[in-house]
Amino acid sequence: MLFHGDLAVVAADNGIGMTSTDKRIKSIVVVGGGSAGWMAAAALATYVGQGTDIRLVESEEIGIIGVGESTVPYMKTFNTQVLGIREAEFVVQTRGTFKLGIQFNDWGRIGDSYVHGFGTIGRSLGPLPFHQYWLKLFLAGRAPGIGAYSLPTAAAPLDKFMVSPADAPPGSPLADIAYGYQFDAGLYARYLRGLAEQRGVKRIEGKIVDVVQRGEDGFIEAVVMEGGERIEAELFIDCSGFRGLLIEQTLKTGYEAWNRWLPCDRAMVAPSASAGPLTPYTRVTARTAGWQWRIPTQQRVGNGYVYSSHHISDDEAAATLLANLDGRALGELRPLRFTPGRRRKFWDKNVVAVGLAGGFMEPLESTSIYLAQSGIQRLLGLFPDRDFAPMLSDRFNRVSAFEHERVRDFLVLHYNATERDDSPFWDHCRTMQVPDTLRETVELFRLDGRYFRNAEDFFALPSWVQVMLGQRIVPRGYHPIVDQMPEDKLVQFVERARQAVASGVAAMPSHQAFIDQHCKAPQA
Repeated sequence: MLFHGDLAVVAADNGIGMTSTDKRIKSIVVVGGGSAGWMAAAALATYVGQGTDIRLVESEEIGIIGVGESTVPYMKTFNTQVLGIREAEFVVQTRGTFKLGIQFNDWGRIGDSYVHGFGTIGRSLGPLPFHQYWLKLFLAGRAPGIGAYSLPTAAAPLDKFMVSPADAPPGSPLADIAYGYQFDAGLYARYLRGLAEQRGVKRIEGKIVDVVQRGEDGFIEAVVMEGGERIEAELFIDCSGFRGLLIEQTLKTGYEAWNRWLPCDRAMVAPSASAGPLTPYTRVTARTAGWQWRIPTQQRVGNGYVYSSHHISDDEAAATLLANLDGRALGELRPLRFTPGRRRKFWDKNVVAVGLAGGFMEPLESTSIYLAQSGIQRLLGLFPDRDFAPMLSDRFNRVSAFEHERVRDFLVLHYNATERDDSPFWDHCRTMQVPDTLRETVELFRLDGRYFRNAEDFFALPSWVQVMLGQRIVPRGYHPIVDQMPEDKLVQFVERARQAVASGVAAMPSHQAFIDQHCKAPQA
């Protein structure tokens, strides 16, 4: 990895010097802390910090959403490859655990349970993905569920975990184990702050009371602090959360609400004492008017009830959450209110919105922190000079909008693909009109199991296949090319995949044993 000091050396070696025509951005202000703010600050300090003044403004009084975080595998890439963080150190500092997937309970019907595991399913053969070969046998009653062919999916309910060993044979399910993390979001922000400050970021404590715009073009010129200090910059990163202090309250970019498809608009949150085994998965359980999450860290469990205020009161939601904790509650319940959707522009003028300031889709598939990281990496790729060429922000906005819309469709799938009719909430979800893009995806899969990834859609085929099957969207047939394979070879091919996964799972230690050996956090 090239850090900013190395980049300066490269520039010098190539005869690149400072001239009067230098248009590089020399000052950046990140508004808001938390995970999003400090991730942005750390990444900017790492790659554009040489000769650039980077400051982050946050107020201890405002605080952060940080309710315990569950992530997708991209978190490992961002931490290690973008920020240069050692995995074991990160897990210890955030009291984290590992995550092979998400267990969904009571979504298709009450009593149903399935795991959306990360990573691959079997292995492709010729032009077809593995699940097409499996599907022929499954529809004939000759194969177990799809989870038996994915290592993370099979290992998660057994509370087993390991990272890929260096000597794993090529092609073995152990050779490429995909996983995310479960950790304390407040501790992650604190850890990132230390990293960013080591790399030159200056933190400013206090509240912003005014925003100054340039008269000629409306660009942000400065933010004004409660004590009267004026903080100027050429580029502003808005990490101010739901309120969008710069992108919305100042620039009035506009917000596209998606509550007609994502009906939940509130959450009740509470940590609880650890109880039971340290599960390598996040559990989400469908409730009468929404769903409840359970995120285990090394020393406590994060819990929340995400619900529709049109179908249940805050008091009822609080009572439901408290009645379904595995351990005693730690501290007071915290209510959150939100409107699912996205900004009409993520980058407007000289302001780029990252994290909740850019949009919010409930944490059902742990996408919030991913979308922040993806936005940060996109900004680095399209980083402007002081001219702020419109084509850069236009491209940023198009790609960001596409990414949010595809994540939206995947989340809507969970609500709409249900047979539950036990409450007005689920009646609404089951019968609502869904986006055309989602409807076409489901209809194609229901026909004969086909799924085609839409451009750079974040969720790939294994995710869509596992969730659709898990929520009772069973194809009527399978791809006709499958019939070209002789029956005995088909059975052998599918069975070898199952046996390889079973052998891999058998070789894995327990999740708790792995943490105890490699990255156990000291007792708080």
